[in-house]
Amino acid sequence: MKLMISVTVILEVDPARVEEFLPIVKAQAEASRGEPGCLRFEVSQQLDKPNVFALSEMYEDRDAVEAHYGSEHFARWKTSVSDGIILHRTSSRGEVIDGAPEPLVEPEADIEA
Repeated sequence: MKLMISVTVILEVDPARVEEFLPIVKAQAEASRGEPGCLRFEVSQQLDKPNVFALSEMYEDRDAVEAHYGSEHFARWKTSVSDGIILHRTSSRGEVIDGAPEPLVEPEADIEA
């Protein structure tokens, strides 16, 4: 059985460059959400420290994660943030062992007799 993969990334951005970072991270999130195996890609900005961001990602399986890392937009992301805009980065990637969302099922259309 394939398990979903959750990725959490915490980024500390140069405080003087937050406004420059916002469109870069939003473009990465939007492109990632368009990937076939990406179930979620959210970006949060910390309330009490606005130069700290959390990326919360969910993928169908390991193959989807690897496809994400091999994508053209991920290569652009890495180039865009390679100039010191990110001061510190931590991440966690693992299989979802509890709390996975139920698969989406389309509701059947009501049929009137």
